[in-house]
Amino acid sequence: MAECGRVDSNTSHTMDKSITLPPDEIFRNLENAKRFAIDIGGSLTKLAYYSTVQHKVAKVRSFDHTAKEAAGDKLYEISMQEEVTARLHFIKFENAYIETCLDFIKDHLVNTETKVIKATGGGAHKFKELIERKLGLKVDKEDEMTCLIKGCNFVLRNIPHEAFVYAKHADSEFRFQTTNPDIFPYLLVNIGSGVSIVKVESEDKFERIGGSSIGGGTFWGLGALLTKTKRFDELLQLASKGQHASVDMLVKDIYGGSYGYLGLTGDLIASSFGKSATADKEFSKEDMAKSLLHMISNDIGQLACLYAKLHNLSRVYFGGFFIRGHPVTMHTITYSINFFTKGEVQALFLRHEGYLGAIGAFLKGAEEDNPNQYSWGENYAGSSGLMSVSPDMNPMQRARSGTFPFDMLEMDRLERQLVNLPLLQDPSSYIPDTVDLTEDAPAREYWLYCFEEALDGVVKRAVASQPDMPEAALRAEKFRQKYRHKLQTLRQQPFAYGSLTVRSLLDTREHCLNEFNFPDPYSKIKQRENDIALKYYQKAVKSLDELSWEEKQFALVRGVLAGNVFDWGAKAVSDVLESDPEFGFEEAKRQLEERPWLVDSYDQWLERLKGPPHKCALFFVDNSGVDIILGVMPFVRELLSRGTEVVLASNSGPALNDVTNGELQILTERIAAMDPVIEAGLREDRLLLVQSGSSSPCLDLSRLDKVLAMVVRERQTDLVIIEGMGRAIHTNYYAMLSCESLKMAVIKNSWLADRLGGKLFSVVFKYEVPVGKPNKDCGAFSPC
Repeated sequence: MAECGRVDSNTSHTMDKSITLPPDEIFRNLENAKRFAIDIGGSLTKLAYYSTVQHKVAKVRSFDHTAKEAAGDKLYEISMQEEVTARLHFIKFENAYIETCLDFIKDHLVNTETKVIKATGGGAHKFKELIERKLGLKVDKEDEMTCLIKGCNFVLRNIPHEAFVYAKHADSEFRFQTTNPDIFPYLLVNIGSGVSIVKVESEDKFERIGGSSIGGGTFWGLGALLTKTKRFDELLQLASKGQHASVDMLVKDIYGGSYGYLGLTGDLIASSFGKSATADKEFSKEDMAKSLLHMISNDIGQLACLYAKLHNLSRVYFGGFFIRGHPVTMHTITYSINFFTKGEVQALFLRHEGYLGAIGAFLKGAEEDNPNQYSWGENYAGSSGLMSVSPDMNPMQRARSGTFPFDMLEMDRLERQLVNLPLLQDPSSYIPDTVDLTEDAPAREYWLYCFEEALDGVVKRAVASQPDMPEAALRAEKFRQKYRHKLQTLRQQPFAYGSLTVRSLLDTREHCLNEFNFPDPYSKIKQRENDIALKYYQKAVKSLDELSWEEKQFALVRGVLAGNVFDWGAKAVSDVLESDPEFGFEEAKRQLEERPWLVDSYDQWLERLKGPPHKCALFFVDNSGVDIILGVMPFVRELLSRGTEVVLASNSGPALNDVTNGELQILTERIAAMDPVIEAGLREDRLLLVQSGSSSPCLDLSRLDKVLAMVVRERQTDLVIIEGMGRAIHTNYYAMLSCESLKMAVIKNSWLADRLGGKLFSVVFKYEVPVGKPNKDCGAFSPC
């Protein structure tokens, strides 16, 4: 444990040893830090550093099966290997703690490659000597505005739920926005001491088009004169409790009501502080602070609207220390923008607004490595998330929430560059998730309970996946504690990592498992189920070939659905599979709902199959074992026989019992050895196996491997098939594509089934044709 003291406001040498920092939770992986940047504002310091992280990955390697195989031979071996990846760390803390934190960093630096630290912000000059003396690094100052823009571009490009609209009185006060794939152009209104309004047109092209001397410094300075309150946060706390109408002159104070002829309601402010000139009374500090806040926010809001209209910009982001995530400032800015644009422009705020300068400074220092050529993803296991910073929150609450005195963000460099699926009908309006748990309280409570209940099973499987590692039980317990803490945080702050969804809960769990070196807890289960299912493949194909054409098409669909039952991520299924190891393919078929299904477009699909073959089908696959081998592969075989090329997209990394690309390569090779149709498909390049770029049980079609997107274009794909509850129901149920699509899933959760008007093992078979082509009824959820 390391202690980090606070610099007393009266002297730079007096320490209060009241803050205890676990180094592995604050300055994580500092011993492997390679490069630094720092952004020092008037009250907060934001530190950025790049480190290399060593972690375990599960690799599969095919055994040599050229010799005659013994009955117990396994298809492939699983090995745990060490891999090194890049990670960006961002830490935010009060300037009062800077000296001791620099001491801590100095004591733990081992492998840094640089002799320079990039610095930005108004405090960079003030603390330059201290930083150079403590760290032994030369401070290289970067332009503040350039850093802000670079940082803003980075988070908008790499964090899907970065931007949000603030709605104070709504059920969900944070409404996260889908980031348009083309983030430019936009307006950035940076409210520091004054206001700078910047038009951003591209990565390196921006222009300060206006500004104002009336900004956060004005609020702080006038507020201090009016209320004798010197601290900015205390001033906001006063404002949050005040009634501005006691000080401001309203329209109704002048006209006795609204001014209908001009469309002005009676509650509008006609004159800020107007009553103070005539009223013979003392005004409260709270009321004066609230009036001042409205006056400055309205002025900034109107200015922003005028510039947005002048330059024809619809995206307006607000940042700066005046905002800093405070609900009271976000609300007043939002109200002002809504009023002056009549709702045509929304005030957008950023989850990581406080880190923009530090991110930009880091990127400036790392330009030779070209970090923008990679895609990055937020590591939920190491990020504290967006927390409520209400002025009403007391210091103990703030400490527990992680917003005081330290706040953290971690970004991992992804192996593959991620892009949109080219077949999305409108990428700017695409929302992967079907239900936003941030806004749906009953669903949120159920799924948080569900994931907490499943923790024991996940821990048990994690330990079982590493039987030769005696410390696995200890690591698994640490995983349990961390993920449970994340769930508790999300129960209190559901907006912490953007929109709360089933997908984000699953991804957070995967991140926490990886944090404690459990890269693939289901590896041995997948290995066993793949070995067993392969033995039945030829028999399954033979029985299908004996059916009439129409019977065969239905049997193929039923086979995919039955295979999809084998999902260890669904408790109703995992309980059955653990208690009855003999539960097999035929038993799964008997569990399926009889037609008509809950969502049933099978008749339309059958009619389509009587027409010409599709040119190329993109199939997003789901589970290992019975699902991929006995369900998906016979379906793929039929598509190939029809003359359709097939691209099988599987996960790049492990998640639950989903098949990975490495496993699928081995499985397909073995199937090809006993099936001439699959063998010919591979040999003639009509069957391709491509990584999706995902390591999630769900599917975000806006973040797919760039290679996959290229293949989709080159093959002129005209059919997309999405299989499984995670990919086709929790996500992408409402996804609109520019080609035909088929979404198939079995509902393996009784609560979800009941909510959708079905029952356990109800079937969703949703065939959709894009607008402009013949359209059929797709069933109960929505029209095609």
